[in-house]
This record gives sequence, structure tokens and C-alpha cells, in this order.
Amino acid sequence: MSELNFAKIRSEFPLLSKKIRSKNLVYLDSAATALKPWSVIERISHFYTYETANVHRGAHFLADQATAFFEKSRESARQFINAESTEEIIFTKGATEAINLVAQTWGKSNLKKGDEILLTEMEHHANIVPWQMIANEVGATIKVAQITDEGELDYQDVQKKLSSKTKIFSFTACSNALGTVNDCAKLTKMAHQVGALTLVDGAQMVANRPVDIKAMNADFFVFSGHKLFGPYGVGILYGQRAILEKMPPYQGGGSMISEVTFEKTTYNAVPTRFEAGTPNIEAVIAMSSAIEYVQKLGWKNIIDHESLLLRAATEKLLEIPEIQIIGQAKDKAPVLSFTLKGAHHADVGQILDQENVAVRVGHHCAQPLMKRFGISGTVRASFSVFNNLADVDSLVNGVIKAKGLLL
Repeated sequence: MSELNFAKIRSEFPLLSKKIRSKNLVYLDSAATALKPWSVIERISHFYTYETANVHRGAHFLADQATAFFEKSRESARQFINAESTEEIIFTKGATEAINLVAQTWGKSNLKKGDEILLTEMEHHANIVPWQMIANEVGATIKVAQITDEGELDYQDVQKKLSSKTKIFSFTACSNALGTVNDCAKLTKMAHQVGALTLVDGAQMVANRPVDIKAMNADFFVFSGHKLFGPYGVGILYGQRAILEKMPPYQGGGSMISEVTFEKTTYNAVPTRFEAGTPNIEAVIAMSSAIEYVQKLGWKNIIDHESLLLRAATEKLLEIPEIQIIGQAKDKAPVLSFTLKGAHHADVGQILDQENVAVRVGHHCAQPLMKRFGISGTVRASFSVFNNLADVDSLVNGVIKAKGLLL
């Protein structure tokens, strides 16, 4: 990206104009949540100010208008991941609820004692705990595919762990703690060869790489709006229509029904069968604005810019002898996890905060992964389109200061 474009992009994120301790903020925590551009903020405000109405049930102009915008966002999401039909796009509260929905509906209907669920060592807790819950309920077994010391998935171990007992392989497209990008199409093909379904956790992927669900051929794909420059409280569950139609509802209530009597209820068709109650309407509508923002930037621009920042930060941090980078996969999103030998990650994070450098510290909701590397946590810096090389220098200078104070 040119400097001119970069200046424009920074101006589109109002939080970056905020002074903290009389200094500019260096925001390096996009892997936790992305900042919101004006287009998303204003879309939410506009809905509350001029368009407030419920969807799918009103008999007036505002209700019809809100429903049209709501369904337009469903179409935007369909196009964004290249799904076949809007009927395969379900709105949820986020990726976590989407995984729970699959585990509690498809899982409860299809898993039984002796069946196996395959996960990987790099999973977020949201892609571990729901499967543990259903496994304990039905008597299924969880298997775990290993990763290498570089933080890459061991595809040979995946092949070894897949078997006729495997009913679903649920894995991340991109590790939130390591930045490792997995070959989703290859993994899905491996699972399908033994008759297993796949669920792909795309929460960390969607703001950094394009998704083509047809090429990936995943049975389920989930992501959240808030990591895509969008609002909180909204996410997407994609499911292949033939599978969704056989799944029971996740929750009961308004919108998800066809007919209700005290004796029996018949359920609506997909996707509304899985969307009980009044949804987070303004967030769903504003999610379309977030998708449009990413598309306006262009994937090549995003990837080139973020790759430049990741390379620069990696090289400069490795010049500090006490730094160990956790996760050095060949294919990485702009996520950099590291430790400073002899210092606790929380102390490093606190010193960086004093320098107005916002990072994440801890286990990043990936405690089994931290155990795999023999550590309790890391400092995680994650970059986005509004960061530049000056932000990288601020990070490195902050770590050098932490080293001087702590070691």
C-alpha cells in the first residue's frame, strides 16, 4: 500500500486518533478483536436513528426495510465465502455459538458411543470444549492431531488419527495463538476419504485471507464479525444445505417455527430454523458494511501489507537474543507470539502498555497449545491494515525497554 493510501486507511479508524497518556495508540491486538472503521460505526448508528424495526414479522415500511437489509447481509456473507446459497448462511452470536450449535444439533443426532472426534493441538478453547461436552454426553472419544515444533500441523499424524471411527474433524483454518495457516481443502479431503465431516473454525482467517467454501469443500465453516472489522454479537455458521436440513433446531422460539400448537410444533426451513428470537439486527446489517470494507481494500493489498509487517517484526525481534518466537510456520497470518527469556509475559505486556503498545498476553484461549510448547503463555502482537513499520519499531523498542527493566 502507498503511504497516501495508508494515511487514508488510518483515518478511517477513529479510535486511532485517541490519545492515551498524551501519545498515539499502537494497536497490535487485532487477533483478539479488530478496530471498527467509520463505515461500520455509522451503519449501526444509522439503523438505530432512522431504521429501527424488527425483522421478518412486521407489516409496515420500517419492518420491510429492516428485513431487506438483514437479508442483504446474508447475501453479502454468502458471496464473501462463495457459498452456494443464502440458505446455507446462519446468523449466530459468533464463532463460539456456531460451533456449539453444530455440536449440540448435528453432534447429538449423529454421534454415539465409540465414535471419534478429531481435533488438533492448536485449537482455540471454543473448538475444544463444545466437543468435550457432547463427547461426554454420548460416549464419543476425542482424538488430537499433533503439531510440529515450528507450529505447523503434522499432516501425517492427521492421516494416522483419521479412521472409519472418525465422524467429524473440527480444526482451525488459522491459529489465533501461532498465526499458522492450515491447508483446509487438503484436510477436508483427507477427512472425507474416511467418511468424516469437517468443521472449519475460520474466526482468525477471515480478516487476513480470502475464503472459497466451494474450493475448501468444508461441511461447516464458522467465523465472527468482530474480527472482520465488524460488530460484536454476530457471526456466521455456514453449513452444507443437505446436512443442515437433517439437523434439529438449536433453540426454540419465534421465527424458527412453521406452526405451533400445544400438542406439536413444526419447524421452519433452513436457515431460519436455527435463528430463534429477535436477532442482533443492527450488528447483522453492519456486518455487510464490514465485508464491503474488506472487499474495497482488496485481498492482495491486505496480504502484501500485513506480510511486510510480519516479516519486519519477526526479523527485528529475533535480533534480541532473549526472544523466542513461538510458531514459525512457513505460511502465517500476521500474528507474532513470543516470549522474553527470564521475564513473565504479563510483565512484558504491562511495560508495552506503558509505551502505548497494545498487545495480548496469556494463553490466548489455547492452554493445550501452550502446554505443548512447555510455557504458560506468550506475548502476542497481531497486525492489521492500519499498522505500519513505525508500529513495528514501537513494539521492538518496547520489548527492548522491557528487557532492560526485567532482566
